[in-house]
Amino acid sequence: MPETDFEEKMIMIRRTAKTYQGGRRFRFGALAVVGDRQGRVGVGLGKAKEVPLAVQKAQAVARKNLVEVPIENGTIPHEIEVEYGATKIILRPAAPGTGVIAGAVPRAILELAGYTNILTKELGSRNPINVAYATLEALKQLRTWDEVRRLRKEASE
Repeated sequence: MPETDFEEKMIMIRRTAKTYQGGRRFRFGALAVVGDRQGRVGVGLGKAKEVPLAVQKAQAVARKNLVEVPIENGTIPHEIEVEYGATKIILRPAAPGTGVIAGAVPRAILELAGYTNILTKELGSRNPINVAYATLEALKQLRTWDEVRRLRKEASE
């Protein structure tokens, strides 16, 4: 699997602090998305004492957690609704020319997955980490018509 054809996008970097006797110590969390715009995408969370290390870890985790997603005419095969924690995300197929109608987090994931026409809605918690994982979970649950036909045929035998 060549590593060069993947694009990387930072979704967010956050700073957290823990107070010790001598003062505060800062740590950083980074959320990254990696994709090839051809149906493979991954999301990763990395944490470290410095920003560049957190970013590297996030990208490494994202590459490790790549998933294959179905793309039909630049959109998804069917509508899907997924809950992840307090976040709920709805993905709907869209007609050609619609574009990616999505918030910042789902937009980054869907564009790097290779979708060009899709409608999304985030409900409940808008926490970027939960929204990213909810979007990825929704993409994992998508099935093409051929997959469903094959699964039903196996089940009936």
